[in-house]
Amino acid sequence: MSVIVWSAVGSLAAWLWLLLGQGFFWRTDVRLPPGREPAPDDWPTVCAVVPARDEAGVLGESLPSLLAQDYPGRAEVFLIDDGSVDGTGALARELAHRHGGLPLTVDSPGEPPAGWTGKLWAVRHGIALARARAPEYLLLTDADIAHAPDSLRRLVASARTGGFDAVSLMARLRVESAWERLVVPAFVYFFAQLYPFRWVGRRGGRTAAAAGGCVLLRAEAAERARIPESIRQAVIDDVALARAVKGGGGHIWLGLAERVDSVRPYPRLSDLWQMVSRSAYAQLRHQPLLLLGTVAGLALVYLAPPLALIAGAAAGDAAAALAGALAWLVMAATYVPMLRYYRQPRWLAPLLPFTAALYLLMTVDSAVRHYRGRGAAWKGRTYARPDAAPEEG
Repeated sequence: MSVIVWSAVGSLAAWLWLLLGQGFFWRTDVRLPPGREPAPDDWPTVCAVVPARDEAGVLGESLPSLLAQDYPGRAEVFLIDDGSVDGTGALARELAHRHGGLPLTVDSPGEPPAGWTGKLWAVRHGIALARARAPEYLLLTDADIAHAPDSLRRLVASARTGGFDAVSLMARLRVESAWERLVVPAFVYFFAQLYPFRWVGRRGGRTAAAAGGCVLLRAEAAERARIPESIRQAVIDDVALARAVKGGGGHIWLGLAERVDSVRPYPRLSDLWQMVSRSAYAQLRHQPLLLLGTVAGLALVYLAPPLALIAGAAAGDAAAALAGALAWLVMAATYVPMLRYYRQPRWLAPLLPFTAALYLLMTVDSAVRHYRGRGAAWKGRTYARPDAAPEEG
């Protein structure tokens, strides 16, 4: 058998295993579990902590939705201005004055000390302020996340009914530009492939992940896991948070959001490239061998099928063409549910190898930036050698 045939067969075998043995990652039915709402006088106190750095462009769409929560219990919002230069803090106060709703506190912690990322330093400050209210839960949410009016009450009801220490929703990202349609659904698809949502929710399981845009965290679990001090250098802070909570014996849950949306636009490929490349190598713990394995794996699993089909058809190698076609078919079929979730046309599914090639290049670029000393750059800050998320288990 030729190398092309072996590659195609290997890819097909990998896809059959991914289809059946990777926690059914491709299914999109892991949504917020229904929860029984507490009695009218038993709703716990919740404090929302919103780290924000130069977010004036999106705050007008996101913050009013958080302030407008129809939560029956006591809730308060702490927006922590992380050294913004675009008037984020002033705009937040203006929006609160204009729209009303939940009480809002705007404060700033100053520049982060060595060993802290800016976001986690801001989260630390927000949690410290929130502790004065003795909340049972903390809602950690980003400044670009818009919440439906019942978002908080559903999160709390699900957490209480399910006994979860952390409930996280993968916010529905914006898909309006051509590049967003091509890249964004694949981003969530790849994330679910790495961290199957069904495995995340297993008690005693090793898989741990969260989506940093929306995490309802029990305050006691945060203290037990020393959040955020224990993950203060993590660039991929949401996964690090989940691992810390689960490592401390906590029960966590992660699923796709229905009415929690990111309003941040990524209209150009360069915007999406920056989003992925700033943390991709940190995900690989800055290990060259893991990088090589990832590149080889992406090539075999995503690029080999179309190449085998084309090469096999051109060379008259029916076995290579058939194996490549079947692997490509399975790949595309597993991508369709995510496209449906994002309300995108199914004809985008066969383009997944092209999108995977982009992600491969973004990952390599992330490593190149790291070794050039630029590391993870975000809004004027560069973390040259950020620590990767803690090991599982």
